[in-house]
Amino acid sequence: MSENKNKDLIQITIEEEMKGAYLDYAMSVIVGRALPDVRDGLKPVHRRVLYAMYKLRNSFDKPYKKSARIVGDVIGKYHPHGDTAVYDALVRMAQDFSLLHPLIDGQGNFGSVDGDAPAAMRYTEVRMAKITEELLADIDQETVDFHPNYDESLEEPDVLPSKIPNLLINGSSGIAVGMATNIPPHRLSEVIDATIALIDQPNLDSHALLQYIQGPDFPTGAFTFDGPGLKQAYQTGRGTIILRGKVEIEVEKNDRQRIVITELPYQVNKARLVEKIADLVRNKKLEGISDLRDESDRSGMRVVIEVKKGENANIILNKLYKLTSLQDSYGFNLIAIHQNRPRIFNLRDLIWTFIEHRKDIVTRRTSYNLKKAQAKIHILEGLKKALENINEVITLLKNSKDTTSAKQELIHRLQLSENQAQAILELRLQRLTHLERNKIFEEIKKTFELIQELKKLLGSEALIYELIKKELSEIKERYDVPRKTKIIQGTANHFEVEDLIADEVALVSITHAGYIKRTELNQFKSQHRGGKGIKGVNHAVDDLVTNIYQCTILSTLLCFTNRGKVYGLKVYQIPESGRVSKGKAIINLLPLLPHEKIKAILPIKEFHEDEYVILVTKAGIIKKTSLSEFRNIRSSGIAAISIQDQDELVSAKITDGKNEIFICTQNARSIRFEERNVRSMGRTASGVIGIHLEEDDQVVAMEVLHPQLEGEFEILTITENGYGKRTPIKEYRVQSRSGTGVKNMKVNEKNGKVVGSRCVLPKDDVILVSNKGQMIRIHVGEISTQSRHTQGVRLIALTPPEKVVAFEYLVEEVHESLNEN
Repeated sequence: MSENKNKDLIQITIEEEMKGAYLDYAMSVIVGRALPDVRDGLKPVHRRVLYAMYKLRNSFDKPYKKSARIVGDVIGKYHPHGDTAVYDALVRMAQDFSLLHPLIDGQGNFGSVDGDAPAAMRYTEVRMAKITEELLADIDQETVDFHPNYDESLEEPDVLPSKIPNLLINGSSGIAVGMATNIPPHRLSEVIDATIALIDQPNLDSHALLQYIQGPDFPTGAFTFDGPGLKQAYQTGRGTIILRGKVEIEVEKNDRQRIVITELPYQVNKARLVEKIADLVRNKKLEGISDLRDESDRSGMRVVIEVKKGENANIILNKLYKLTSLQDSYGFNLIAIHQNRPRIFNLRDLIWTFIEHRKDIVTRRTSYNLKKAQAKIHILEGLKKALENINEVITLLKNSKDTTSAKQELIHRLQLSENQAQAILELRLQRLTHLERNKIFEEIKKTFELIQELKKLLGSEALIYELIKKELSEIKERYDVPRKTKIIQGTANHFEVEDLIADEVALVSITHAGYIKRTELNQFKSQHRGGKGIKGVNHAVDDLVTNIYQCTILSTLLCFTNRGKVYGLKVYQIPESGRVSKGKAIINLLPLLPHEKIKAILPIKEFHEDEYVILVTKAGIIKKTSLSEFRNIRSSGIAAISIQDQDELVSAKITDGKNEIFICTQNARSIRFEERNVRSMGRTASGVIGIHLEEDDQVVAMEVLHPQLEGEFEILTITENGYGKRTPIKEYRVQSRSGTGVKNMKVNEKNGKVVGSRCVLPKDDVILVSNKGQMIRIHVGEISTQSRHTQGVRLIALTPPEKVVAFEYLVEEVHESLNEN
């Protein structure tokens, strides 16, 4: 007996059995539960819910039925799973914030965008939405295949006929085993336009179809971006887009601002978003907010964020985009079931598969109607024969002993089929009137014409496509609604740090020892000339400030070194420090080489093609290079000018190529010439001679002069012993480049050598910096106007051997606000 038992055993490895069982389970989940069918855009549970409602005649024009009744029918007849899963599927099809075109018309609490749960199924009522008719239309005309339900007591459809491309219109999401789908909803009219276009031009690809479909259209509105991620998603079936909530900035009467959120990205929970914002404010990760409240009601969403007075609402908004789900990502994954297998689609293939489905539905519907029409005309022709021989028929019936013999006699005498004979026996006497007889003859004619039309339709693929297009156009006219999600040109893949920083004015200073700091401009107030100034930096004995620059927080600093190299540094990357603080070693911010020092800094907002950088060296060499060549600077820096070993870069300026250049030396020589005399060169060029120097002289400053403003501006010259003067520009005649120039100032032991010259307006201010760290701010209008040959007046009281080493020019728009402090 044991040997016979062993013969019935089949030996298999546990690995093979587990592999086979898991694959069967995976395919069951993929095909039978988690992924939608590409043809009707429905998962099995959604299809079964709608079909159960159809069988219950729970249509849009009938009274509502309890949700529990629908769920019970679905579970008992088609879907032997938990009632919670079925009810959840039903609820989602009724939520206008989940589906662009809800397929179920719900009455009661079906949840909210705050994540509130729907009421129990015994409390809610449902019926099909009007558009759902288009999914189920013609299902009783043999348009789709049916298969037995789980206990083989009933049949259910494999797919719905679906006149609308529901998968694209309402989208779908689901997680299967080893794969997932995430298809966004789209505007119905755009999808239909693309479908019709593809019918007319089957060679169109996904990229061409994007002229009809702008992008997703989410039921919650908001914004998305027409960037590379969107195009990639439609062309490959996978991609990521960015969604942003709709926000308005309102200004109150007291100039305070508030941020009002009226739309959220798809599937973002409003209540959780509000909680997240509150947590960020509580933890001081989001500052500048004084109040937060949710004012949403039946009229729409309204989340109000009150901004503190003086704060920038746009900066706070950008932080909200970065730190919360007010900006969210949506990953495309266009996977659906096709021919009982999962497949990833691009936009073109997805639409074309729907077109093929509709072609099959229309063909099967036409064949069904043709069979019905042929059966009908067959009966009508039998009735016609009976009416044409009515007296014979009446006599035959009167002489027949029973119905069976009468039927057989009719078949024999009039050459009828059994169905025709039966129809004659069932003919009512009222149809023997003249009017009724004419109706039968007219009906035969119309049915014959219908048969000819149906045969013509079946014989022409072009006519089938025209009918599909006609039906789609009618649906578009009935159900089209305005687009909810606005498509913005450009990208928003991430936020740069600049998006979160207010662009304010600041001072950047550099010391001799290589320390740099950023200081708020309002820490310096205007004083009268001759004062002692205030402490501007606390440094070591041998350290001193060499340069001070006025700029904005979001500017890019082009940092030119004495060796002709340039580095890029964002102002916000410089640590903000107090007036007397030391600052941060610039070597920690820029990879400077040994003996390399910053000699000029240009704050740049945008790198325009029609602007230039003018460079001048200590030896009087000048060079002009397009600003655009400095747009992309490596972290290790790039060459700005080739410099001889004994030479150094002195200054760098921005110009538009149509101005004049002014150069001055420490021995008070200066030259003015037209900028067009210096041609534009590449970054690595050496330049040309700007001014010829004596052996003991060197260039200390360069200015760009605007000839049209000559009468307004003056040349301010400062010496190392704290003397200065203003001189009209007209006293410096225009010369040829490379000359020796003219006298700029009378220099002697009293006033010392020239520190520099600047082009100024009387209404503005200057800040002088000494090698002991003293700073003084002076109104330019308080400095005397003198000729080129004078020595100037004392501007700052210095204690020898203290010297002025740098000064910065401040324009009126900046210092006006400071004078109010």
